[in-house]
Amino acid sequence: MTEQLKHELNPDKWVKLHADFLFQYAVTRVSNHDMAKDLVQETFFSGLKGIDGFRGQAAERTWLVSILKRKIIDYYRKINSTKGKSEISMSFFEEGENQGAWIEAQAPKSWDNFADKEIENRELRDVLNECIHKLPEKYRIVFLLKTESQYESEDICNELGISPSNLWVIIHRARVQLRKCIETNWFKR
Repeated sequence: MTEQLKHELNPDKWVKLHADFLFQYAVTRVSNHDMAKDLVQETFFSGLKGIDGFRGQAAERTWLVSILKRKIIDYYRKINSTKGKSEISMSFFEEGENQGAWIEAQAPKSWDNFADKEIENRELRDVLNECIHKLPEKYRIVFLLKTESQYESEDICNELGISPSNLWVIIHRARVQLRKCIETNWFKR
């Protein structure tokens, strides 16, 4: 596998490069322009405070979006700690005869942002590939033959000279190691 590109942070250009994107991301989730601006500012501030923790495994914008997601979650947690969830309202018309708000529990689900999901899926795929390549050679070969190439168990056993029970032990151990690796390198980003 080729060595992964190390991304770098450039905080001097964050506002110019990412502020509009982050604002649009936030405003679609909190439905409040002022709160969205505050969340973006908090994101930049947290990014500056946590700059030493940036490992360069994600693009700058992706890293900032992950910080913003946590800020949005914290925002809703704060609201929910002071009000019941059913009391939280989300505006859908600011003015006119249709002015009103949804009760959060009854509000329609927001549309998925496929661009964000594409970036996250690509990053997850990269982490998964890294983790697969960290497996011991025998585990990696068995795991890839079974899951990616979809060989039959009998064919793998014959090809590698292992018993069926040994095959399943290897696959189980490979999955356990992959889970630990992914938890360390993906979920804790």
